[in-house]
Amino acid sequence: MMPLRIHTEGQVLMKSNNTVPKRVIIFFVVLILLLLGSWLWWIDGTSPVAPLDPKPIMFVVRQGDGVRTIAANLANQNLIRSSTAFFVLVKIMGLEKSLQAGDFRLNRALGADEIASELTHGYLDVWVTTLEGWRNEEIANQLAKDLDIPEGEFLKVAQEGYMFPDTYLIPRDASAAAIANIFRSTFDQKITEQMKVDAQKQGLTVEEVIILASIVEREGRTSEDRPVIAGILLKRLNADWPLQADATLQYALGYQATEKSWWKKSLTTEDKKIRSAFNTYLNPGLPPRPISSPGLASLKAVIYPQESAFWFYLHDNDGNVHYAATIEEHNENIARYLQ
Repeated sequence: MMPLRIHTEGQVLMKSNNTVPKRVIIFFVVLILLLLGSWLWWIDGTSPVAPLDPKPIMFVVRQGDGVRTIAANLANQNLIRSSTAFFVLVKIMGLEKSLQAGDFRLNRALGADEIASELTHGYLDVWVTTLEGWRNEEIANQLAKDLDIPEGEFLKVAQEGYMFPDTYLIPRDASAAAIANIFRSTFDQKITEQMKVDAQKQGLTVEEVIILASIVEREGRTSEDRPVIAGILLKRLNADWPLQADATLQYALGYQATEKSWWKKSLTTEDKKIRSAFNTYLNPGLPPRPISSPGLASLKAVIYPQESAFWFYLHDNDGNVHYAATIEEHNENIARYLQ
C-alpha cells in the first residue's frame, strides 16, 4: 500500500507544478489587449483622414512653429486624425529638425507619414525675415541663404532705405526684382498720406525722412531714444551743423573682414577723416541717400520728433545713450563714459 501512495502523490505533485497561475494568464491577456489597442490606435491615428479626397489644402508653417504646434494646426484643419500620433511619428522618423517653415499644398488623402515628409521639402513659399537697420548687402545675404538668390542680382534692383524690414512669405521661385518690389510695396503701404503731410509741415521730403530715419535706426536703439535722437539731428540739420553720426561713417567704411560685419564697431580719429559723401563729420547736411532700412518706429520718430534741450549724444560701451545740452557737458560725458 505504501509504494502506491507515494506514486499517487508524485502524480498529484506533477500536476500541481504544471498549472499556470490565473494572474499570469490575466497579465498576458491584458498585455495583448493593450498592444492590440495601441496598434489599432496607431493605425487609425496615422491613416489618411479621407483616402478619396485629393483636393489640395494650403497649410502654413510659420517660422518658429514647433512639432506640437504644427501637429495641432494639422488636426485643426482636419489634415490628420491625431495630433499625438503625428507628434510621435515625427519623433520616430527623426524629422523634428527637418520640418520647414513655409506654405504647403497638402490633402486629406495623405497619411501622417506622407504629410510629415511633405513638410520637409517642396514648400511653395518661404518665410524670410529682414531686420531694421540692415543695409542692402545684409538683406541680400539673407535672401541668398533662404532663397538662393544671388546677392548681386538683388543689389542691382534694391533701393537702399525702401526695402521695408519685416517677415515675408515669399514664393520660392520669385526673382530678385519681384522680391524688391514686395519690399518696396510694403514700404509704400506703411508710409501713410497723413505721415507725408506731417513731414511736409517740418519742411521734409519723403526722401529726407527716409535718410534721417535710416540714421536714427542705427543710432537709436530703443523706442525712448529714437524720437530724442531724431530731434537732435533735425536741430543740427536746421542749424547747418554737421550731423556727426557714427552710423553714416560706418556705412562709408563698408564691410569689416576682421569683425565679419558691415558696421565697424569702434571708430578711430582717422576713420573720421575719410573722404566720402557719407562722412557726416566732414560734410554738413544729409548724406546722399539712406544708409539702412528703417522700421516704422524710426520713420515716425523723424516725422514726430521729441523736442529737448540736447544738442549732443553718445553711446557708452553698454549701448546706453547719454545726452548733453552743451559741448562742455558732452566732453564731460566723453571723459566719463568713453575713456
